[in-house]
Amino acid sequence: MAVPVFGQTPATARPEFEVASVKASAPAAAGQVRIGVQIDGAMVHCSSLSLKDYIRMAYKVKDFQILGPDWIGAERFDISAKLPAGAARSQVTDMIQSLLVDRFKLKEHRETRELPVYALIVGKSGPKLKESPLDPEADGVPAGSTPVNVAVNAGRGGTDVSLGRGSSMSFTANRFEAKKLTMAGLADTLARFEDGPVVDMTGLTGTYDFTLEFSFDELRALVRASGTGRTIPPEAGPPPGTDSGVSILTSLQALGLRLEKRKAPLEVVVVDRVEKVPTEN
Repeated sequence: MAVPVFGQTPATARPEFEVASVKASAPAAAGQVRIGVQIDGAMVHCSSLSLKDYIRMAYKVKDFQILGPDWIGAERFDISAKLPAGAARSQVTDMIQSLLVDRFKLKEHRETRELPVYALIVGKSGPKLKESPLDPEADGVPAGSTPVNVAVNAGRGGTDVSLGRGSSMSFTANRFEAKKLTMAGLADTLARFEDGPVVDMTGLTGTYDFTLEFSFDELRALVRASGTGRTIPPEAGPPPGTDSGVSILTSLQALGLRLEKRKAPLEVVVVDRVEKVPTEN
């Protein structure tokens, strides 16, 4: 799953939404999953995000940097909120943090731990990537205030992820296609195929178009890690003509990139306490 990245805010009193509604997400329709974040004007709508997703947004960390009970990655909630007058979009994540503390009684602390990681690095022959800048902000709209519409749509034909400003990802049975994606975004995606976190250490700062192929066994791992509760039955095989047998690591090498096992000191957010049921709206 992908979510938007917001700017940092000064270390002042933590801002809050003017009003906010929190409710458990309705079960997804058979064969369909929709997860998203929309910000338009003063309104913020988050749908079918897990509590872990909200913690990741609020504390500006990755999934693997959140240590807490397993259920925070399974329980999903919808949030509809209104920004107070004069609030900046960069304050949205701090407002989500306030909401987690007030409504879910979240208590946490940060610490640094030495963790095994996969480093995403450039190979010896250099990167073979097509740089593709993000679409410009809408005409007549102040920079940074274009509506945000990040959505994940999953169905029988595959999964499409819209990240805004022309950035997107799509998954089918044996192919991952990216448009205007950062290397950090690629690292997050690769982590779903591997048995540990992937950290971008390429030094590449642009956004890129590229395609990766992967095997059907790797697709099983991707679906299992999706957080939707979906799995591929053990007896199921690849759709006819779709399983190339190419591993995603081999496909990655064709782009001039590779993964290398390392250890790195990483800051983590440790959840000391959080309630499953939020207080009343």
